[in-house]
Amino acid sequence: MNFIVSVTITTLVIAGVFHFYWAFGGTLGLDRAIPTKDGKALLNPGKVLTIIVGFIILSFAWIAYILNFKDLSVISYSEQIVYAGWFLSGVFAVRSIGDFNMVGLFKKIKSTKFAEFDTKYFIPLTSYWAITFALLAYRV
Repeated sequence: MNFIVSVTITTLVIAGVFHFYWAFGGTLGLDRAIPTKDGKALLNPGKVLTIIVGFIILSFAWIAYILNFKDLSVISYSEQIVYAGWFLSGVFAVRSIGDFNMVGLFKKIKSTKFAEFDTKYFIPLTSYWAITFALLAYRV
């Protein structure tokens, strides 16, 4: 399980770092990370929101770390960490399923760079995270 969680933490940290990179003007992968329709971005998050999302994603990595590598019996907020694990499992499962329009398994828009990457990478990754957080929360 340590390997699986290490991969989870690493991929979450990479996702968080990419958000900081984009917030400070980076463009690598941005066209594949934001849904588009007719060549126009359907989301236009500002710098502050992108930085906030980066920190939130890093906090997900921290929760995975705590759930796997720490003794929760000595942590006063252990129950909240377990609930957070279940919550994140649900969030990532919902993300995998999608909004039935732009993202997820049942998206309608399928011919964009984002849609291609969503199908090949983002859906499997968020499904993986959903399963990992469920296993982490369950085994506690």
